Amino acid sequence: MNTPNIGMLVNTRKPGAIKMARMLLQWGMDNGIAFLFPPHEASVLGVQGVSDEEWKETVGIALVIGGDGTFLRAARYILGASILLYGINLGHLGFLASGKAEEAIQDVESILRGEYFVQTHRVLDGRISRDGHDTYSLYALNDLVLAKGALARVMHIEVHIGDKLLNTLPADGIIVSTPTGSTAYALSAGGPIIPPHVPCMLVVPICAHTLYSRPVVAGEDDTVTLVPRGNHRDLLLTQDGQLGYEILPGDRIEISLSRTQKIDVLLLPSRNYFDLLQEKLRWGQGIVTFEKE
Repeated sequence: MNTPNIGMLVNTRKPGAIKMARMLLQWGMDNGIAFLFPPHEASVLGVQGVSDEEWKETVGIALVIGGDGTFLRAARYILGASILLYGINLGHLGFLASGKAEEAIQDVESILRGEYFVQTHRVLDGRISRDGHDTYSLYALNDLVLAKGALARVMHIEVHIGDKLLNTLPADGIIVSTPTGSTAYALSAGGPIIPPHVPCMLVVPICAHTLYSRPVVAGEDDTVTLVPRGNHRDLLLTQDGQLGYEILPGDRIEISLSRTQKIDVLLLPSRNYFDLLQEKLRWGQGIVTFEKE
C-alpha cells in the first residue's frame, strides 16, 4: 500500500498547537517521515514549505492541529481537493478534531499503516441574492446562521422548503445545519443530533417567539430559502461561525446540500461517532445499573 503524502495545518495562534507540530516534525525526522507545510505554517515553524497550490495537489492526508475552529478553517482551505482530514484536538469539545494530543504519534503510526476508514461529510451550498442577482456563493461544513445584531429586537423570517412557505418566524435568528453541525450551535438551540452519514439538513429557530416553533429536518434534495422581512439593517449571515455577510431586508438566502463539494474525514477504528458522543457529552456517566436478584 502506497502511503499518501502527509501535510499539516496548524493553529499558529495556539502555543500548544505549535509545540505539537514541532514534536511531530522531530518525530518524523527521526523516523524518515516528511511532512508538508503550506507557506504560513512553514514560516511560523521555520521549515521549508511549498505553495498553497502545490500543497493541495501533493498532500493526500492532512493533520489538523488545533480544535474544531481550526478544523472548520482547514475544511474551507482544502475544499475541492482530494485530501483526507484528521484532527488532533487541542481545543475544548473536539467533535471534528477527534484525535487526542497524548496519542498523536500512535495515531499517525496507525494512519501510516493504513488502519483507518473514511467518513464523508456533506457541506451546505449557500447563495445570497439581492434584487434578483447572486451576490455571494459560499460553502459551510457546520452551518449557515441568519441572526440579528446587538439590539434586542425580534426579526421575522420567511422559511421556505422547496416551493412551499413553511412559516414566517418571529425569532432572534435561524440556523440551517448539516448533520456535522448538529452537535454545534444547532444543538445549543434545541436541535437533535444527527449522525454525519444521514443525508439531510436541519432547520433550527433561535429563541423563536412562539410556542409552536420546532426544529425541522429537510431532505437531501430540498432547498431551504430564508427571506428576512421588516426593516432590519443589522442582519448577518455567518458561515461556520467564522465569516459574516451583511443581509438586507428582502434578500433571499437559498441553502442546499452541495452536489459537488464534500469533506472526507479520516477516522480510526478505535473511535466511532457514537463513542465520541458518549465521551464529549458525558452520556452514561453517573448512571446506576441494576442487577437481577
